[in-house]
Amino acid sequence: MDKKIITERILLVDDSKTLSKLISLKVKSELNVEIDIAYSLAEAELFTKKYTYTLAILDLNLPDAPNGEVVDVILKKNIPSIVLTGSIDKEFRKAMLKKEIIDYVHKGGLDDIDYVIDIIKRLLKNRHHKVMVVDDSSVFRNQMKKMVENLFFQVFALAHGEEALLILEQHPDIKIIITDYNMPVMDGLELTKAVRQKYTKNQLCVFVLSSTEDSDVSAMFLKRGANDFINKPFSKEEFSCRICNAIEALENIDMITNFSHRDFLTGLYNRRHFFTVMESYFQAAGAQDETFVTAMIAMDNFKSINATYGHDCADNAIIHISEIIRSELQYHDIVARFEGEEFCVVLKDTGRENGLDVLEHLRQKIACTPLINTQGEEIFVSVSIGAIVEHEDSFAETINEADAQLYQAKTAGGNKLCVV
Repeated sequence: MDKKIITERILLVDDSKTLSKLISLKVKSELNVEIDIAYSLAEAELFTKKYTYTLAILDLNLPDAPNGEVVDVILKKNIPSIVLTGSIDKEFRKAMLKKEIIDYVHKGGLDDIDYVIDIIKRLLKNRHHKVMVVDDSSVFRNQMKKMVENLFFQVFALAHGEEALLILEQHPDIKIIITDYNMPVMDGLELTKAVRQKYTKNQLCVFVLSSTEDSDVSAMFLKRGANDFINKPFSKEEFSCRICNAIEALENIDMITNFSHRDFLTGLYNRRHFFTVMESYFQAAGAQDETFVTAMIAMDNFKSINATYGHDCADNAIIHISEIIRSELQYHDIVARFEGEEFCVVLKDTGRENGLDVLEHLRQKIACTPLINTQGEEIFVSVSIGAIVEHEDSFAETINEADAQLYQAKTAGGNKLCVV
């Protein structure tokens, strides 16, 4: 029978109907994924013949599998698994963790269920992140690769630091590097120093794994920019917690940074960050004789729309215009919301004729694309655009000249493009 492929589907195997229902409700409400419940190993096997699963949550004590047999069966089907158990036997726990499971959770109460939900949320986010494992031992490198892949990360496995730097050039969005210390060609310390020349701790996390007992080595790495240092051998649980905490910290930093750079309403750059980006671009473009077009854009009759339809509709009109602007520009162009109904656009590597064609098309597209309000009414808005092609000595002066052209377009009745 062909499997029915679903983007996100979880298999829960537990003979407790009360607990299964509770977990199922929380998964559906908090994760927005499909979940199937099996009350025995036999039922679980039937489900796996029908569906493809993102992961499984497994109880160790089932009527037809009282000694954790379900774990081996599900893992053989290449379904990543979280184990639930009422047992707190330390040796049994160690035996389970030797298997390629994601985690081992004691089901003692609601807090433990919340912990399982948090694990799944973390795993689903991890799939969007890239991790690099660097170790000259192929055995350990492959072990680490499997361990990190089991946490749903995208993984690159390499033998030494020089290879790692080449891959980092090709994949600058790698978020974590896990490296050994002693390696040929380029060791872990040299790799850490090279990485820190381009990436800060808040951009890329460096984990060092080493079998050394010399405390000076860990201090040396931390001073050179490593985020963390773990001695071999180490606990799988400890490693998993540390790497997930590290990626979560990077996500939080990215989110805070994004909030500080972006306009809260449109998601475009805010005025302050726009000027920061443009100051360096303006200088670089001047040095390379790159042509670009700068334009100030403002919605016409904004106060009238605000007074007639209300603040929410006026905000939606701003969002409406921002989305059209973004959709009509190239990915490398720069656009920001300055304040109120005003935007600034920089068309990179663009000459006069092409740049003005883009802006004129943009003006027409906004004018003929209605905004639909909450009552289903079509509201047509327009914009005035002031553009400058021959730039001034500074970007601030360039903006002032574009703003003057915008004033001319508004004075002429709006819905016009004026250029100098």
